[in-house]
Amino acid sequence: MKLIYTITFLLYFLSLPTSVVSQNATIDSLETKLKNHKENDTIRVNLLNHLAYLRHNEDFDSAIAYLKKSGVIADAIGFKKGKARSLYIKGIAQAAQSNFDQGFQFLNEALQLYETINYKPGISECYNGIGLLFYDKGEQKQAIEYYKRSVSVSENIGNKNDVSASFNSIGIAYSEVGNYTEAIKYYKKALEISEEINNENRTSRCLSNIGSVYNEQGNYPLALEYYNKSLAIDEKIENTLGVSKSLNNIGIIYKNLQNYDKAIASYEKALKIQEKNGNKKNVIEILNNLGNVYKKKKNYEIALKFLEDALKLSEEINNRIYVATILNNIGDVHLQLNDKPIALEYFVKAKKKNLEVGNQRGLCNSYLGMATVYVNQENYYEALNYALKSQQISNKLAIIDYQRDVSRLLSKIYQNIGDYKKAFESHQQFKILSDSLFNKENIEKITQLEYEYKYKQTLDSANIRELKLTKTVQLTSRDLEASQRNLLLGVITFLAVALVLGGIIFFLKLRNAKSETQNIVIEQRLLRSQMTPHFIFNSLSVLQGMILDKEDEKSINYLSKFSKLLRITLENSRDKTVLLSHELDAIENYLALQNLENELYRYTILVDDAIDKSLIEIPPMLIQPFVENAIEHAFSNQPEIKKIDIHLSFINENLTCTITDNGIGIDASKENENHHKKSLSTTITSERLKVLSEDFKMKGSVIIEDRKKYSEQGTKITLVIPYKILAA
Repeated sequence: MKLIYTITFLLYFLSLPTSVVSQNATIDSLETKLKNHKENDTIRVNLLNHLAYLRHNEDFDSAIAYLKKSGVIADAIGFKKGKARSLYIKGIAQAAQSNFDQGFQFLNEALQLYETINYKPGISECYNGIGLLFYDKGEQKQAIEYYKRSVSVSENIGNKNDVSASFNSIGIAYSEVGNYTEAIKYYKKALEISEEINNENRTSRCLSNIGSVYNEQGNYPLALEYYNKSLAIDEKIENTLGVSKSLNNIGIIYKNLQNYDKAIASYEKALKIQEKNGNKKNVIEILNNLGNVYKKKKNYEIALKFLEDALKLSEEINNRIYVATILNNIGDVHLQLNDKPIALEYFVKAKKKNLEVGNQRGLCNSYLGMATVYVNQENYYEALNYALKSQQISNKLAIIDYQRDVSRLLSKIYQNIGDYKKAFESHQQFKILSDSLFNKENIEKITQLEYEYKYKQTLDSANIRELKLTKTVQLTSRDLEASQRNLLLGVITFLAVALVLGGIIFFLKLRNAKSETQNIVIEQRLLRSQMTPHFIFNSLSVLQGMILDKEDEKSINYLSKFSKLLRITLENSRDKTVLLSHELDAIENYLALQNLENELYRYTILVDDAIDKSLIEIPPMLIQPFVENAIEHAFSNQPEIKKIDIHLSFINENLTCTITDNGIGIDASKENENHHKKSLSTTITSERLKVLSEDFKMKGSVIIEDRKKYSEQGTKITLVIPYKILAA
């Protein structure tokens, strides 16, 4: 397992978004002003504090010297605000050196002083600093509490910059403990505000952090989009630390796709930047990642070296989350070396640390490691206990790689204890998850990054093959010239092969033509069935009634919605794919039109946060036919509230749409209807999905169930929709 991916650059949201050269120029300017300003007043205190702040991360001793002078002057002239600022900078300077106890002491003293003068920006800053200290110690619950206190104060005074910084920090803390839903929510809040106030540095960090969450969930295309956006901004503002972060993230994706050499190259570039900067936390992460890659390459000696270096640094800065993570990884290496007792010892230590800090992802890995050791020791019932614990957490967090690994292990455990049914089910689940984790679309997304190189390589290979083929033909011609008989046989063979190839080509073209004809027929049937004549007639009748009743405003509103629905439907049916947002607009208009006269239905359209409607395209008119069926058939003679709920989500890399109603249910509906009658729209959609699955090279299916099997009323339709993601 790699180290928790999100790096918290301690000063990213505190420092000015300038380059190192610009900061050095600022320091030189301030030192000149300090030299010229001899009077011991508030101006001198502020100059000393500002210089200390700019130097505290790179030159700790100089920063402390400045702060000592500013504190003495502030005490002498009674400048409480300046004194509090001096204490605050001392606190974050000690934190940067991993001196947590002293950091807490100075920050709390600064907070108390700010509270006595009711200086709210300082109070917010101290809350945020204390939150960072808790984060660095691996105590995320307390960190989140203080970040939220900072948000409350900053919102009260209208400081959007600090609100954005705290939201981003809250997202990082949630990511550390595996709560990705909350992490995404706060990252996007921070991103929205950062873009609004044009803070490019933090915008880049938010984009990178969102990409890391999608990477953890196996959604590599979305992860790459966010990483590339972050990298572009960092290169624009010449932020070398941000560039290092992006290189590290891209290395993680290469590692997940088993392209280990490229992963190592990315990590090593990032490590050079971080070692030069002297940020221990960032160095730890990259050392850990290098250890994991070498472990994958089965170079265990080098892997242990990197991991032990990372563990030593983590213990130096007393970061319990990092310690727990690296203990798990060292345990994995010893497991590969078949050092079972040593591996178990590391996994048990890691489990204890993960329980202390509440890191669910790390705990999942510890349980899986312990279960694997027990399987190797043939202690299958003890292994089953820990494997099931790991499975429970991985399912809760939706971490595909752990779900895959624990399914494979459970299959082996069940087989050895004689439960062959569960062994088979676990193996089937393992195969499904493996295919989902390394699907063709994710690999193609990575390939886009190297398009020009691979294209040139392909051309070169084609030229080489052409030269070889030409040489072969020449040699063959010379051999044929040696014998008339061989020539005749060669001609006959050539003609036979040509006939066979011609037949194959003709068959393929015929099959392709049939397929295209079938697509055209299906699309024509789809267009004819988009809105039934019954619905159009009823809609026009309602409109006519409104006009006759002289309900001008209402009829104009109705006509506007009806014409918009017709236009969207006809436009969507011209294209092979449409944006998901446009398709949902059509469904929204259709349902609103059904409700405009007397509001017969209650409906919801819910889209998960992980789905960007503006980047996903789907085939048109896959969802609406089932919504129409629900309206026409689900609520026969049903007086109570009629509900239709539509929910779109990503499940194992599949775009899944569920349509549920609380009607009479599909089974009862079939009993009421003619047994030989079948829904035209359902039939057409099923036929389309078969064709689309081949066209998109992606799963597409529809399942219709009566909800009584779930002890509920109505019908549930589960639609797996083929899709493609647009480049951002």
